[in-house]
Amino acid sequence: MPRRRAPGPPADAVAFEISFDGRPVRALPGQTIAAALWGAGVLAWRTTRGGGRPRGAFCGIGQCYDCLATVNGEPNRRACLLPARPGDAVTTQEGHGRAGLAV
Repeated sequence: MPRRRAPGPPADAVAFEISFDGRPVRALPGQTIAAALWGAGVLAWRTTRGGGRPRGAFCGIGQCYDCLATVNGEPNRRACLLPARPGDAVTTQEGHGRAGLAV
């Protein structure tokens, strides 16, 4: 019997929409925001404080903080840990998200 990779969503899973910088992104129940963005071909959703270099998910388990994004107006959310919910608005986070916040 062939081995399967991790199981996908149930056959009857109903996709929903989140948005990234104003454009629609398809997400499935149980997906993180990072997974939904990856699925849509988005690999970076933050820029670094020093130099503005693009960042997205790196470790995928919430340890490195490269995946920080602004979600529903709240900066510094770890996209690799945050479940996508219908209607979530994800925007590119520039630098640390807001003045005075040390992350």
